Amino acid sequence: MTSAKPAKGAQRVAHQPSWLDRTMQDHVRAISATLAALTRRPVGTLLTAFVIGITLALPAGLHTLVSNLGQADDGLQGSLRASLFLKDEISPERGAQLAQEIGRRPGVSATRYISREQALQEFRSLSGFGEALDLLADNPLPATIVVTPDAAQPQATTEALLQDLGGLPEVAQAKLDQVWLRRLYAILALVQRAVLMIAGALALAVLIVVGNTIRLDIENRRDEIEVMKLIGAPNSYIRRPFLYTGLWYGLTGGILACLLVEAGVLSLVQPARQLAGLYDSQASLQGMSLDAGMGVFAAGLGLGWLGAFWAVSRHLRHIEPAT
Repeated sequence: MTSAKPAKGAQRVAHQPSWLDRTMQDHVRAISATLAALTRRPVGTLLTAFVIGITLALPAGLHTLVSNLGQADDGLQGSLRASLFLKDEISPERGAQLAQEIGRRPGVSATRYISREQALQEFRSLSGFGEALDLLADNPLPATIVVTPDAAQPQATTEALLQDLGGLPEVAQAKLDQVWLRRLYAILALVQRAVLMIAGALALAVLIVVGNTIRLDIENRRDEIEVMKLIGAPNSYIRRPFLYTGLWYGLTGGILACLLVEAGVLSLVQPARQLAGLYDSQASLQGMSLDAGMGVFAAGLGLGWLGAFWAVSRHLRHIEPAT
């Protein structure tokens, strides 16, 4: 007996795609379909993206401003000057020697000795009271040592250094004008808290904008959704294109927000440089950092997805095929 051979042309069992392959194909179709739908209505898409971009740009711009002020801390600290007013009986030679001794102390960046005659001359040239000063019998101005603290050290260390220098026997009074700096720090803390509050309120606004846009899209495709439910399509399959639409809105809004912030920074570079020059600082206005930019993108994507998910979950369950 001879063994039977398989017949020619016997059909092979078709390869069934795995669950992962089917899922990836569904996602690719959803991505291409949503992108095509958005490009078919470019005006509406850009208007929605601009609303989201402007909403995200406000807290991002405030965060960039606060970050720049924080980075300028070294320049502000470097503009601080501690004035040590010497006693009248201190000779110019001893005053200059004391300035050199203070300059060698830890935490001191530089010192400058101003004699009584130099102080009077500077006051005469800057105040415009030269004739009135000529009527005085004696020079009322003391000799001064101007101390520049090290910008890298903390504020508490600078204050301790000033207190130590103020206790020197040759020093009659020590003064460091830090009131304006403390006020600046208090304002920065207040602005940081305000940025968080504004960001939370505007995040809710983004959710509402995306949710309302997706709701309108759902209503426009109501008949299509009813047909898909009628043939047994699960809610996850129906929900997927709307979620991707929310992601595209959020991503586009994030990109526009970064562009708006960078445009604002560029427009403020020159005024900020002039302001820094008034404080003898070389600090310049910087744009958004990479971390901040990634944060804006992540916020846009996350809020876009959440807004879409909220709208779809709320409205999809109310759509059922007619029986």
